Amino acid sequence: MPYEIALQAWDSLVKLAGPAAHIHITGGEPFLYFDHLAGLLEEAAARNYPPLNSLETNGFWAQNQAEAREKLHFLHKIELQELAVSFDPFHAEFVPLEAVRTLQTLAQEILGPHRVKVRWGKYLENCPPIEVFLDPKNRTVLQKMLEEDRCRFTGRAAESIGPLAAKFPLETIEQQSCQNAFLNARGVHIDPFGNVFCGQCSGIILGNLYQKPLELLWETFDPPGLPFWNQLFESGPAGLLPQAVADGYQPTRFYASKCHLCTDIRRFFLTREVFCR
Repeated sequence: MPYEIALQAWDSLVKLAGPAAHIHITGGEPFLYFDHLAGLLEEAAARNYPPLNSLETNGFWAQNQAEAREKLHFLHKIELQELAVSFDPFHAEFVPLEAVRTLQTLAQEILGPHRVKVRWGKYLENCPPIEVFLDPKNRTVLQKMLEEDRCRFTGRAAESIGPLAAKFPLETIEQQSCQNAFLNARGVHIDPFGNVFCGQCSGIILGNLYQKPLELLWETFDPPGLPFWNQLFESGPAGLLPQAVADGYQPTRFYASKCHLCTDIRRFFLTREVFCR
């Protein structure tokens, strides 16, 4: 994300929320671009913005202890409030378990235990072997994990693992609107291209920071006046079904959640350039 967009968004959030503004940097993986990240945080500090609340990582970079210590000392210097380490069997396919354990140890030493959160820490001690995880015959291992831990079935998760957790009949999801998701969203997500998403609704663009500052975008956002947003607000993703089915979409009998259905329908619409900008 260009500095100009990141700092503009940071400034807007401070204007909107004042001292309550909460800034969380995630990805993807921010530590793939650490020099860029460090420059951004130094500039934010120079502008007297509040300290970064949370920085999320999968921990891949802690394979070199010396480099890991250097990065952690920098984060301590800029007063990072929380380092969030994401780890579960899905990450374990790509990130060495020992690197995550090393990061946890070093981060607790340098930042202090109260500033380090491992999600989901239980897998550091009891993670299914990768060969078991990757074997498609072991669906029960994945299903058990998905039942025990909350998963947001959006993006690739909807496509790749949503079917493993699909247990809700379409009739149940048809009763679920998105009113709470929109009205109770605790924040916005902003991607590297300046697109703004309400809460956790990835892929549903509220506006773009290259076209309008966040505070103005938020002031003028009017879901009832936008057919797609209003449909989700009133009827949830099931409200999109009539148009999708008319265009050739074939719903399945079960879905993992309303977000699973929503993502599936929007993927279908994307191939037909429906509701696309």
